[in-house]
Amino acid sequence: MEQYITVKKGRTFLVYDTPGELGTIIAVHGLTGNHKQFYHYQKAFTGKYRFISYDVRGRGNSEQTSKDTSIYTHADDLIELIEELGIKRPILMGYSMGAYISAIVASRLSDVEALILLDGAGEADDMTRQLVLPSLNRLKKVFPSLQEYVHEVKGLYTNLRVNWNETIEEIVKYDMKKIDSGWRHKSESSFIRQDFETFYTFKQEETCSKIKATTLLFIATGKIGDKAPLFQGAGYTKTRESIQKIETKYTDVNHYELVFNKQPAIVQQIEEFLVKQGVK
Repeated sequence: MEQYITVKKGRTFLVYDTPGELGTIIAVHGLTGNHKQFYHYQKAFTGKYRFISYDVRGRGNSEQTSKDTSIYTHADDLIELIEELGIKRPILMGYSMGAYISAIVASRLSDVEALILLDGAGEADDMTRQLVLPSLNRLKKVFPSLQEYVHEVKGLYTNLRVNWNETIEEIVKYDMKKIDSGWRHKSESSFIRQDFETFYTFKQEETCSKIKATTLLFIATGKIGDKAPLFQGAGYTKTRESIQKIETKYTDVNHYELVFNKQPAIVQQIEEFLVKQGVK
């Protein structure tokens, strides 16, 4: 069920909440994503786990972000959202930027049941910047039609080995809004860039050493185009060394395939991990 939730500080978020009996997963999407980015995971876990995905501020249909936007302000938002929804012992699942946000929240909250990091919360480097920044140009453009935007993104995603279908097209369309001169992305590119730059301020040792929850980290080793993985394996060294209880899995898919394509093997690994934690 989609609903708008307003937290104590007056901020409003679009939340998609589906039922389950074995605990509550709260999923936090990537830099330019929205809650629909978790479509495959939400579909796989619904009925077993309550699964909550939401639009981070400045994305989708949540309210616009503030001038001080960062992975830390988004972490503040998530804590408020957890409190407003009255969720005890949440299972946090973060993808890309969402992994940084989830790790920060897990370092602050003592009752996090488990933490699942989908290729994020590592050390971003120059290659990360080279791979991400060009992709933000589409956020600045005004497109004459919605289909023009869909066509451009289809070409981009196909090159990234994303299996294009109606579901992916729906995720892409959700990002757009109609304005007088055409169609443009709902997110402001300058704020997205500002959020991205705060990846480089993430103190792995300081933050991750405070995480008490047992953690499952997925590292995507697949290349972005013909270049490199978005996050280098070595960039996770401090994360892995600092979290007290962590299990690491490697997958040969790339960063984008990890969420946009069905990943039954990864879903199974997550389920097995949660069963080991005795999540109820």
